[in-house]
Amino acid sequence: MDYTRGAGGAAIGARLRRVSEWIDGDATRVYAALGIDFEQRWFGVLNQLARQGPASVGELASALRITHVSVSQTRQSLEKAGIVASETDPADARRRRLTLTEDGARLVERLTPLWRAFEEAALELNAEAGDAVAALDRLDDALARKSLFDRIIAIMPSPASGRSAAPTG
Repeated sequence: MDYTRGAGGAAIGARLRRVSEWIDGDATRVYAALGIDFEQRWFGVLNQLARQGPASVGELASALRITHVSVSQTRQSLEKAGIVASETDPADARRRRLTLTEDGARLVERLTPLWRAFEEAALELNAEAGDAVAALDRLDDALARKSLFDRIIAIMPSPASGRSAAPTG
């Protein structure tokens, strides 16, 4: 029996992690099969830099809607691989802007046809799954309206009163 499938909505996080691991694992296998040294977690940051040009960690985190810490860790890995460099922001010396190195630009050029193949395969998968992207958009919107945290707090009884633990005020 598949526990997460059987648990329905109660296991939504586990299902999303499983699908993410499956997709990332297959992507990693594709890069390896083609002899390309590339980590799937680099894609969002690298793609943004290729499309939009230099950006700060905060700008990338905002565009990708992921944590600053996640982008910062990816930046470190990309810098270590020689794909991205950071430079002082001319508008604000306290900030660093990430930019593609020459090796990074060559890698993006090499990966562009492969990324098109990824996109075609993803479109096919999305269609076969009955527009999973629309469902994910609705999930994103629902969480933006009210976080899972807020939903749980509203449901849970207060330890002292036995009533809802929803914050007041």
